[in-house]
Amino acid sequence: MTEYCFPRHVRLLNAGDYQSVFNDTSSKVFAGEFLLLARKRDDNQTRLGLIVSKKTDKRAVGRNRIKRLVRDSFRHHKIPLSGLDIVFLARQGIKELENADLHNRLDKAWDQLAKKALKPTQNKKRDQDKQK
Repeated sequence: MTEYCFPRHVRLLNAGDYQSVFNDTSSKVFAGEFLLLARKRDDNQTRLGLIVSKKTDKRAVGRNRIKRLVRDSFRHHKIPLSGLDIVFLARQGIKELENADLHNRLDKAWDQLAKKALKPTQNKKRDQDKQK
């Protein structure tokens, strides 16, 4: 049960962490109302950062609902996303989505991100095998 928690070491905590993802993005998934940016890490740790501005929803209750849903979805998809720093960037129109719709879109986006993040790793392994 502890693998589904969201402790401090799985969060992007400071501006430098966020900036490293923005500067060195290896994978992107655009899902209309949100954008996922990811950067590969050297270790197997997965971290998540959330950006939900007042432009997306003026009320703090709405912004917190979005962040809560994203954190919950991330907890369940953390294992296939290992080795990534991820930034979730909310966009206009996300507040109109129902919880179930947002959860379904997040599920698809996590799967797409995992596939995109694994592709270069598999290609590197093939290249190394060919060289041997």
